[in-house]
Order: sequence, then C-alpha cells, then structure tokens
Amino acid sequence: MTSAEQTTARATGRQIPPRGRWLAVTTVALGTFLLVTAEQLPIGLLTAVGSALSVSEGTAGLMVTVPSLVAAVSAPLVPILVGGMDRRLLLLGLMGLMTLANTASALAPDFVVLVGSRVLVGVAIGGFWAVAGGLAVRLVPTEDVPRATAIIFGGVGAANVFGVPLGTLVGDLTGWRIAFTSLSALALVVLIALLAVLPPLAAPQPIRPRLLAEQFRNPGVRVGILATFLIVTGHFSAYTFVSPALQKLSGIDERLVGPLLFGFGLAGMAGNFAAGAALARRTHRTVQVIAVSLAAAMPLFLLLGRTSVGGAVLLIVWGLAYGGVSVGLQTWMIKAAPDAVEAASSLWVAVFNLAIGLGALVGGVIVDTLALQGVLWLGGACALAAALAIRSARGDENLR
Repeated sequence: MTSAEQTTARATGRQIPPRGRWLAVTTVALGTFLLVTAEQLPIGLLTAVGSALSVSEGTAGLMVTVPSLVAAVSAPLVPILVGGMDRRLLLLGLMGLMTLANTASALAPDFVVLVGSRVLVGVAIGGFWAVAGGLAVRLVPTEDVPRATAIIFGGVGAANVFGVPLGTLVGDLTGWRIAFTSLSALALVVLIALLAVLPPLAAPQPIRPRLLAEQFRNPGVRVGILATFLIVTGHFSAYTFVSPALQKLSGIDERLVGPLLFGFGLAGMAGNFAAGAALARRTHRTVQVIAVSLAAAMPLFLLLGRTSVGGAVLLIVWGLAYGGVSVGLQTWMIKAAPDAVEAASSLWVAVFNLAIGLGALVGGVIVDTLALQGVLWLGGACALAAALAIRSARGDENLR
C-alpha cells in the first residue's frame, strides 16, 4: 500500500485503540441502518400520509422517489462542495441534517413541505453513504477491511429486516408523525455516538469534477459501475413486484408474503456477512458468484417457483445472493481505485441510487404493458450481463 490515501488511513487507524476501531465501524453501521430506514419507511406509511394530507397514494410515493433521486445527485456533489473538510465533521453535519429533516417531516403542515423535507433526507443519504461506504480503509487494518465493510453494510440489511417494519408498526399504532419523530430521535442518538467514537478524518484529497471523471479511465471502476447499474436495476425491476409474483406464480397466500419477505431480509443479512468473509480471500470470484446466482434465481421462478415450496426456496436464495451485492461491489470499488476510494465510492453510490429508481420504473412499465413474468426475465438478463462484465476484469491484479 503506497498511495497517499492508504498512508492517511494508517495514520488514522493508529489514533484509535483496537476496540475503538470496531466501535467506530459499528456506529457507522448504525448510521447506514438509519439512512435506509429513513429512505424506505414511507413505503409503509403511504396510505396514512395520503389520507392525512389529502393526496393520492401515487403522489405520496414521491416521499420515496424524491430522496432516492436526490441521493444519486448528492453522492458525488456533496464531497465536491465540501472540499477538504474533515470527514468526521461532514458525517456529523449530515446526521444533524437528517435529524432536522425528519423533525420537519413530522411537523409538515402539508404535502409540499413534507416533500421538501424529504429532499433534505436525500442530501443526507447521498453524502453520508458516499463517505461511509469507503470508511473501512480509514478505521481498520488492511486485512480487516472486507469484514468492516460487511458490518457497515449490515446496517442496510438490518433496516430492511427490522427498521422499516418496526417504523411502520410505530406509524400504525401511534400515527405517521410519531414514526418520523422516532427517526429524528434515532438520528440524534447516532449523531452523539459518531461524535463520541469517530477520530478526525482528514480528507485524503479534495474531490474535484476532474477527479471523478478520471475514475472512468480505470477499467476496474468502469466494470464496477456497469455491474452495479445492471444488477441493481435488474433486482429492483423484479423485487418491486415480488409480492404479486409470489401470489400469482407460486400460489402463496397473501398472509404469508410478509413472513417470507422477512425471511428474504434475514437471508440478505447472512449473504452480506458471508460475502464479506469471502471477499477477504477472492474479490473477483466472490462478486462473480453473486452475479451468476442472481442471474439464475430470478428466471428460475418461472420454472421451479410454480409451487409454494419452490417459490419460498428461490426467494431465500435470491435474498442470500442479493445480500452480498452492496458489500461485494463496494469492496470491488475500494480495490479497483485504492488511490481514490472516496471519489470512486461517490460515483458508485450515485449509480446505485439511480438504478433503484430506474429499476422500479422499468419494472412497472413491463408489468403494465407485458406481463409479470417479464420483470423476472429482465432481472436475470441484467445480472447475466453484469456477470459477463465482471468476468472481463478477471486479469486485474487489484481485484483478485
């Protein structure tokens, strides 16, 4: 490791005792848990918010769409705007913004103000994720980076399994405004924890538009960006409609869909940590296996998922494979661009969030104009194309 960024990472690591390093990693994971919960919580509150603020459920869906699109723009833009600001101060500021944004959501007198608060949530998500995604190299020794990255992205799986359902339950029992208030309180707790455990994190190098553009000259970064776009677009085109797929294709009772999706989330968490362990040994092969598994799992629904058992088993396989996507591709970007981790990560986060919105949009068009089966074929085809792109980088020494 000879780059200036890696030297800075070593210097930072020496400032934290061993136990403190993992406490810092865990606190950042709590931050990612909050971010994903905040981004997706309105999915469970659409009816309540729409009724209270006199908008349709379709319009209320802007509470999810807007922050995702804003996050895609913010991921590269925030690091550019803050220049050489200490990343610890940046993370604290973004978590403070998340606290204020959710308070504004809870107090919003009308839907326009509510959507405006969700714009601020998107800024916080994009900026925080762009920095936090590559933070493991700053906090732990080189050999522990894949495991630390898996812990940080474990917050994503935990949000899907626990955060969003619990937040929705709070909204159902006490009202949607209390759900947003609870998010604000959790953001304040994370802010205090980050203040307590994070060391100073001097920017390794200020991010400029030119530095972002230079990343596309790196073959490994190009493949990572392309694979991310294909896998995430394909996944969300199909997963957005997984509930009707389970009911119509697998014949699963509507009452069992919720528990099965909980199982999907648990499998995703297991896949996240399994991938983290495998990435430490073979990055390229691990990401390749993830892409191939997704390429098989989604289309197989049309062949082997025609029964309740088959559909449930394939859903768990799908969850296990997709659980490794975030940690796998983030680790790929870290290794592909060791001299510009933050710049490469910010591009990756931008593409990831854009692909979420695009996948759901394209999936909706296919379901409305063609057939439900079409989104499963698209998801598999996108993952297969990603696997072929990943294979093309098998000679890259950094990605072995």
